[in-house]
Amino acid sequence: MDLQSLTLLVEIIDCGNLSQVARKFNMTRANVSYHLSQLEKSVGAQLVRRTTRRVEATEVGLRLYEHGRNIQNEILAARETVEQLGQGLQGRVGISVPSGFGDLVMADWLIEFKHLYPGIVLDVLFENRTDHLRDEVDLAIRVMNEPPPSLVARRLGDVRCIVCASREYAEAHGMPRTPQELCEAPIISVGALGRQIRMCAEDATTRHEVVLEPTLISDHFPFLRKGILAGLGVGLVPDYVLPDKLASGEIVTALDDYRLSIYGEHMYLLYMPSRHRTKAMRTCIDFLLEKAGAAQPASGHAP
Repeated sequence: MDLQSLTLLVEIIDCGNLSQVARKFNMTRANVSYHLSQLEKSVGAQLVRRTTRRVEATEVGLRLYEHGRNIQNEILAARETVEQLGQGLQGRVGISVPSGFGDLVMADWLIEFKHLYPGIVLDVLFENRTDHLRDEVDLAIRVMNEPPPSLVARRLGDVRCIVCASREYAEAHGMPRTPQELCEAPIISVGALGRQIRMCAEDATTRHEVVLEPTLISDHFPFLRKGILAGLGVGLVPDYVLPDKLASGEIVTALDDYRLSIYGEHMYLLYMPSRHRTKAMRTCIDFLLEKAGAAQPASGHAP
């Protein structure tokens, strides 16, 4: 058993595809297949099952994969230690953040992080995606109810959805007193499949489901913030979109006794359990967890 074959096995199981591994290592697919076959012969057991679409690890293959991944991580850690001797903290961290939370909240955090650790390269993607981690992304921040079981999830806090409007709009048109009255208001909210969004509203005794058709729709919360401040309607947005205007009284809220849900109720920091966590990545994780913890009010909600 040689280290190259073990490395290829780890990549094959991670990718689920021999051709993708061949491209990554600038090899032919046949050469990758040969190394895999030789490893299986040396072990005396089948390590992966091949289908027409992907390869999957057998039980023996999965055990060997775990050893191979640990060896890779130790080698990376040793290389990192040697490279950083006598230097400040260095490395690269790729982060995927939701466009709204990233722009309105995390941008200031990440700029502060760069001031503290100028030697770390931050590659920040502002995006709203349903997938979470790709090769260039080490950490992903996502709003959801439950994190995927295949990923390590660190909870940053809770996200509360609020019904809000400018004080001028509220004085001129009134605010909804029940979830059903939202159907009569011009709604400003996130994009959804088609034009409709489904909102759940719960109070102490009742659960309501309301279907709404927003009149101003966007996945970019800074734009929705401008629309709400301009008095274009009733906003249905996370509470981190307008905290300063809520504090000043420029924005008022309604249905405060209801627990509203559209997007997901928790903010998570996600990363792959198998990926080597560099010192730069670990430092960034600890920093973001500390910032999120400090930003949470007594109620436990995210900023």
